[in-house]
Amino acid sequence: MTAAPTSGFSAFALEEPFPELQPGDDLAGTITDVLARTGVELQDGDIVVVASKIVSIAEQRYVDLASVTPGPKALELSAKTGKPAEIVQLILDSSSEHFLATEKGPIIATHRLGYQLTSAGIDRAGTEGAWLLPVDPDASARALRDALITYTGAEVAVVIADSDGRADRRGATVISIGAAGVAPLRVTEHSGKRQEETFTDLIAAAAGIILGQRGRGAPVAVLRGISYVPSDEGVAAMLHHRP
Repeated sequence: MTAAPTSGFSAFALEEPFPELQPGDDLAGTITDVLARTGVELQDGDIVVVASKIVSIAEQRYVDLASVTPGPKALELSAKTGKPAEIVQLILDSSSEHFLATEKGPIIATHRLGYQLTSAGIDRAGTEGAWLLPVDPDASARALRDALITYTGAEVAVVIADSDGRADRRGATVISIGAAGVAPLRVTEHSGKRQEETFTDLIAAAAGIILGQRGRGAPVAVLRGISYVPSDEGVAAMLHHRP
């Protein structure tokens, strides 16, 4: 099943401002409150793109670094990369394998969920803590999608996005780690050539243009007008190696 081509779409961030989420907060309720406060209504077919960090906050995925005891491998990698040994230990604990993009990093890790991510997707929380990825990002996306539909009545899709670096270049991009309501792969054909595309990554990257990496304080974006195939397969369905 293929969707009609997308000839154009709009994207906007939810801000004005987006409140600072606290562990255990109702993420769907917070998004709905921001929508109401800014006079924006979700529409059928909208794709709500959410930064993975606020999903982790809502799901209370915080780790106190004081509770982490670095092992010899973590201490060795810490000396090479300059990363705190406790963070390195969390990376090792969250991944099945890793390598350094350069002699001094970054650490590119294959997360136990099957994703290849910089630092296994671990996000620093000041000097004393860190945020781990959601336990099951696709399940998180489904739960958020269902709650948003309940709150707003709009048939939306959800993509959970995470900033990520590449081993071959400097800088960060944005990829999808969870999805609900939108097929993760898209097939395009032209002049007899067929291409399979990581569609939810394209969606996450489009949202990343307006969300940015640091400092905006707007962790949610809405993309409108994108043609897609509804599906709850999730991002895990397009991984080469699933757990």
